[in-house]
Amino acid sequence: MKAAFLTAPETLELRDIPAPTAPEGGLVLQVRACGICGSDLRRWREGPPPGVGGVVPGHEAAGVVIATDEQCRRFKVGDYLAIAPDIHCGTCYYCRREKYNLCDNLRFVGITPGFPGGFAEQMAITAEVIENGIIHPMSEGLSFAHAALSEPSCSVLATQEKAGTQAGDVVVIIGAGPTGCLHVAVARSRGAKVIVVQRSKTRQELVRRFDPDLVIDATAEDVIARVREFTHGLGADIVICANPVAETQRQAVDMVRKAGKVLLFGGLPKADPMTTLDGNKIHYGEVEVIGAFSYHPRVHEEALHLLAKGTLPAEKVITHQLPLDQINEAYQTAATGKALKVLISLEKE
Repeated sequence: MKAAFLTAPETLELRDIPAPTAPEGGLVLQVRACGICGSDLRRWREGPPPGVGGVVPGHEAAGVVIATDEQCRRFKVGDYLAIAPDIHCGTCYYCRREKYNLCDNLRFVGITPGFPGGFAEQMAITAEVIENGIIHPMSEGLSFAHAALSEPSCSVLATQEKAGTQAGDVVVIIGAGPTGCLHVAVARSRGAKVIVVQRSKTRQELVRRFDPDLVIDATAEDVIARVREFTHGLGADIVICANPVAETQRQAVDMVRKAGKVLLFGGLPKADPMTTLDGNKIHYGEVEVIGAFSYHPRVHEEALHLLAKGTLPAEKVITHQLPLDQINEAYQTAATGKALKVLISLEKE
């Protein structure tokens, strides 16, 4: 079978390797679609971990079960499954309290060595991933391409739940990448008014397909003043920083109302993770600044359901689908910022 290995910075090598057999208690998935995530792009730029000859990335996968071990009881051959990356340990302080996304020993399919990902024709799923990972049957009628969007949708849904977004709220989304656009769709589905802040002209146009109430060009406008103007001086109820830029976190505190919420959805670069926020505005205004990372496994099942219903508009988010043998072109396309979600499609004729 063919599989793509990350072998060096910005280098993916397509190799012919033996097809996997079902591991003890596990299964083999015929991959039909796998999305390129922002974290995939970060690791693509960095290259594989030191001392590792190559890693098969890809953690937004969907496909069909083609083999199972006799001890695998949860799934059977022919099942259509969607997979998310998190694998928790089940025993640490956080797992015992069902805070699985905060597991002290968290590992990831397609990221952690030993757990090859979905940029391959087939992937072996171990019993540990089945037991402590995130795998759910696809909702009836859902395409593999749309099911692959369930993973990025999960973080968005969990963040909006944490924010308590409701009808009548004004929600500012800073960043209009794939997850930023999903934030727009989810906030609107909850009845909120949505403002998008974005620097890229291309992304400003792409996000308009999700019908935000206002798009602010961060290169040409006073972002904070425009948000205050839209809210008649009050400030936004919720601000979600859906990008990796520290300066926008500072702006978020300046544009949220008293007793509002700022959610730090996008992680900052590991080499420069520090930010500066106005402590007095947070203190005197009782502003909540909340970290938002990953999600509970139940949210993955919810995402698949919402994608099947059309509440999450997958067809608007997925802008490019390329075959596995164009994996390098797919990454380059995703890296330009001119696309939203780029998928590797392995659909069989």
